[in-house]
Amino acid sequence: MLSVRQLFAPGVAADALQVADGECVAVMGPSGAGKTRLLRAIADLDPNRGEMAADGVDRARVSGPAWRRTVGYLPAESGWWADTVGAHFPDRNGCRALLAEMRLPGDVLDWPVLRLSSGERQRLALARALVRAPRALLLDEPTGALDEEARTAVEAILCRELAAGTSMLMVTHDQSQAERLAARIVRVENGRLFQAGA
Repeated sequence: MLSVRQLFAPGVAADALQVADGECVAVMGPSGAGKTRLLRAIADLDPNRGEMAADGVDRARVSGPAWRRTVGYLPAESGWWADTVGAHFPDRNGCRALLAEMRLPGDVLDWPVLRLSSGERQRLALARALVRAPRALLLDEPTGALDEEARTAVEAILCRELAAGTSMLMVTHDQSQAERLAARIVRVENGRLFQAGA
């Protein structure tokens, strides 16, 4: 379970939010409302204060890197720090089945990062997050750059992660995607998180 209480960060605030094991909560709202800032604050990437826990790990009791091993954050545009794709995957053999499920070519790990399309980068960044086996995932528009076939493949993988008990907080502008994947929808407007019915 991912639990957030009294979160305050520049441009965003949330009184309380809980995402159960195996639950996906969609975060929706207009562009610029604070959805990405919410995810970044929960991932402890931007200055913030509040109480957070995931899978029994209290954020205040662990280092930032340890927290982000428990709570995996996937930005809309991921960073790449090495020239080749494979350098971002310590266990090349262990991720090949996942990459194939994502409809990526078998030799993609040998490619230079500069060769990747935006959709390939997005799927590879998700794979990079999944191989670390976080207990909660913070996803910022995880299929925004994908065509329908790739989106369907990624959604199937996300459904499998949910069935395995992973908690997910997913920013999306796609109402139909939210209805397919999420158990409920929360909204961010003017930097504040609103629960359904609030």
